[in-house]
Amino acid sequence: MSALNVVILAAGKGTRMYSSVPKVLHKLAGKSMVQHVVDCAMALAPQQVCVVYGHGGEAVPNALVNYPAQFVIQEPQLGTGHAVQQAMPLLSDDSHTLVLYGDVPLTQLSTLQAMFGLGDGLVLLTVNLTHPTGYGRIVRNANNEVQCIVEEKDATPAQRAICEVNTGILLAPTALLRSWLNNLRCENAQGEYYLTDIVAMAVAQNVPVRTCQPAHEWEIHGVNNKSQLAVLERIWQQNYAQALLAKGTTLADPARIDVRGTLTCGKDVFIDVGCIFSGDVVLGDNVQIGAYSIINQASIAANTQVAPYSHIDQSIVGENCRIGPYARLRPGTELHADAHVGNFVELKNTELGQGSKANHLSYLGDSTIGQRVNIGAGTITCNYDGANKFRTVIEDDAFIGSDTQLVAPVTVGKGATIGAGSTITRNTPEAQLTLSRSKQISIPTWQRPVKIKK
Repeated sequence: MSALNVVILAAGKGTRMYSSVPKVLHKLAGKSMVQHVVDCAMALAPQQVCVVYGHGGEAVPNALVNYPAQFVIQEPQLGTGHAVQQAMPLLSDDSHTLVLYGDVPLTQLSTLQAMFGLGDGLVLLTVNLTHPTGYGRIVRNANNEVQCIVEEKDATPAQRAICEVNTGILLAPTALLRSWLNNLRCENAQGEYYLTDIVAMAVAQNVPVRTCQPAHEWEIHGVNNKSQLAVLERIWQQNYAQALLAKGTTLADPARIDVRGTLTCGKDVFIDVGCIFSGDVVLGDNVQIGAYSIINQASIAANTQVAPYSHIDQSIVGENCRIGPYARLRPGTELHADAHVGNFVELKNTELGQGSKANHLSYLGDSTIGQRVNIGAGTITCNYDGANKFRTVIEDDAFIGSDTQLVAPVTVGKGATIGAGSTITRNTPEAQLTLSRSKQISIPTWQRPVKIKK
């Protein structure tokens, strides 16, 4: 087959979405519907991808700015045939053109590849539906050859009884497609230029019209409202869960996991219920993820255990670490092997060295923490003066007592001990005890206040 162009129709307003966001930009599994379509198209290695947009101004082009696609606006919107016409000046005749839809996000690459194997004529993606209401019907002759597509609003009762329907996805030689589009008329109930009218033109010219069906009906389901979007979200997640199970990942409940990106798992990984993974997440061998944890753009090495309700965001976790419950690793955090981060501990842009521990109720921000350091409960690195961030350095084998405030920039020397309840504003020497406390006194004559009677 010659070079391939892909035209993606993404101009719909999506009135039934009840949103100011263009329909194709509503998200499924963490990325917009049209991104799913473009990603699938890119996997075909096309000569070019052209996205036809309309409502939402530049929102659609802006959302796809990182893709090597061209954009053309459809204004006014006069039907699917009119939409494809807008892209034709960008397409060369010595090619084939595949038409896809920005609100049909789950079409599989294997299905599109099967279309390419059917020859150089016009190839339609069709499907048989038990309840075909709303779809254009595929009309065949006595020899089972496709004759035309009739939209439901223009169909006779006999045609409406047909269960084979048009999905709108088609593949055609670009030169033929251009000539057919130029001959479209808007003499129908909607007063629009139907792309489907090209089928009858192909038949009249004795151009072979072949059909292909997807492996799964959900591949051709479009989205017109939030309910339909929710249905496709569950289908996508169920498929991803099944793929994880097939590769050996243990899921406590395959119906209660959400992947909004890519999740790569080693051997013997266990994921409890209610977890959300976004971005690119990598879990090493024997990693255990506790219930309702949220992990974004992170790498977690072998044998690490993440207890329930932990949040890990743009962080790197080494082997044999223990995290949570209720821990939060914010962007820029790195845990080395055997590190422990306990309940209600928050780290941001912090390196926690091998074997170091922060087990309780602490905030460690913009810090470099060495090996075998113990961070006591209630420790805070005071890293922000209201305008600038400063770094705290805690060297190997230091012991930080509970309820300590480390006012950055400051360095705690190797093997140093900080007494509980201290506020440290200057560098502390190695292997010495440093503390900062007011003198404790007791006042024997003091009496507790009592409530005044009114």
